[in-house]
Amino acid sequence: MRLKTYTAPGMAEAMEMVRAELGEDAIIVSTQRGVGGQGVRITAAIEDPPHEDDAIEEALRGPGELARPLARLKEALDYHGVPDRLIDKLLVTARSLDDEGPVMACAAALDANFGFAPLPDKSARKPLILVGPPGSGKSLTVAKLAARAHLNGKTVRVISADAVRAGAMDQLKAFTTILQIELERARGAVSLGKLLKEGAQADLVLIDSPGLNPFSIPDMAYLKSLCECGEMEPILVMGAGGDPVECWDIARAFADVGATRILATRLDMTRRLGGIFAAAEAGRMKFCDVTINPHVADGLCPISPISLARLILPPDDAAELPPPPWADENEVSA
Repeated sequence: MRLKTYTAPGMAEAMEMVRAELGEDAIIVSTQRGVGGQGVRITAAIEDPPHEDDAIEEALRGPGELARPLARLKEALDYHGVPDRLIDKLLVTARSLDDEGPVMACAAALDANFGFAPLPDKSARKPLILVGPPGSGKSLTVAKLAARAHLNGKTVRVISADAVRAGAMDQLKAFTTILQIELERARGAVSLGKLLKEGAQADLVLIDSPGLNPFSIPDMAYLKSLCECGEMEPILVMGAGGDPVECWDIARAFADVGATRILATRLDMTRRLGGIFAAAEAGRMKFCDVTINPHVADGLCPISPISLARLILPPDDAAELPPPPWADENEVSA
């Protein structure tokens, strides 16, 4: 199966692009809003001729320019522990896009199979509530987002809805005090809804939710009540390097409470990224940002298909591209 993603101002224009290139037999795999809610993004698929799997295997084994990039990409994805089914999808896409070199082939395949929507660094129409399992780094990520907006001269509100973990309020307050931002506290859904409705206006509103067990029905019901007490966007914060099967199940649980984007933390301490790929696919979530160090003032970076491809492939393959945006701070390699 060959997949391709199209972006257009409206659905009608996108469908015209799909029919013009892939024909009437194309299947719409997914439809999403464009970045910032502008336009639409459609991923369409068309069945390849029979024996597609055999063709891929032949390409991996045979001579020619296509063999080396695909073989190198498969080796890298295996190393990262990406689920086999997802590897097959990425290889099929990389083969059909005719890009030269493993990094560009990988970037093209990622762009066709995943969404990318970085978090706003200045303002957001909706409050952002960071959700995730215990220990995923939500409070530190809230502080990083607040610092980034504050340094851009924007007004920021930070609300802690974490009444579960001992010391959670104090930890976040230590960060907000440095930024001279008042930390507000919500003691449940009713309290959070009241704060959102009656609080002061700000360019960016950030909510730190408690770390909850994704496999506990009461925990997830409580989190859902928080997410539904006002108009907000849940962002899944997940530590990179987790077991892909566990990450798959965790992401499905948080997708059920409305999470549409995934922010991967601790990339500075991670060498295998299969878990976050499994999570993004399971929850149909877009990649947004990553954290690469524990410092509040920096280390929060948007992720793109090319920068993610550079993390998947080692430096010798990534040499064909310029360094990622955070290279001056702390070069990250897989």
